[in-house]
Amino acid sequence: MNTKKGTLLVVSGPAGSGKGTVNKVLLENTEKYVFSVSATTRSPRPGEVEGIHYFFMTREKFMSLVEEDNFLEHAEYVDNCYGTLRPFVEENLAQGKNVILDIEVQGALQVREKMPEALLVFLCPPNYATLERRLRGRGTETEEVIQERLKTALTELQIAAQYDYLVVNEDNKAEECAAKIDGIIDTRPEKNKEYILDFIKNFTE
Repeated sequence: MNTKKGTLLVVSGPAGSGKGTVNKVLLENTEKYVFSVSATTRSPRPGEVEGIHYFFMTREKFMSLVEEDNFLEHAEYVDNCYGTLRPFVEENLAQGKNVILDIEVQGALQVREKMPEALLVFLCPPNYATLERRLRGRGTETEEVIQERLKTALTELQIAAQYDYLVVNEDNKAEECAAKIDGIIDTRPEKNKEYILDFIKNFTE
């Protein structure tokens, strides 16, 4: 019996959107979901395991994979390279797994170019005030960092207009939010661009 191919699920959203928590809920269903392990040229940190946290490699190896078009997306941050390995994603999709890719908006658009069938979901708090409250509630970042994150969030939200779906993550509703995303994968409801555009327009009000 042929295994139904899985879906590449790209989840993006600003800091404070709750992506990590929602993805963790989805990944509890190990038969259905797998998290995309990125490649990086940085050194492992204490406790990090090869193939679980990252695929660690030299810059030379990384760049050779770029030349061979083995990345769905890649970028460089603080002198280190990071990327999504195409073979890892394709192997898991072929096994019927839905592969979760947690990346920022520019990387997501790179993925769409390489794999147009990918499903792009933008996760967002209900409004700007909630986002600001969540960021301040962490108590771990300076005012300068908070303001930068808020500014970045508004930029990312504009790009969300190019996504397939926008899902609102209400406070303490991670499981409900994960269920919505799971339902999108299973039923593929009609895309509602007008809803996304209205949400973006009203986000700061």
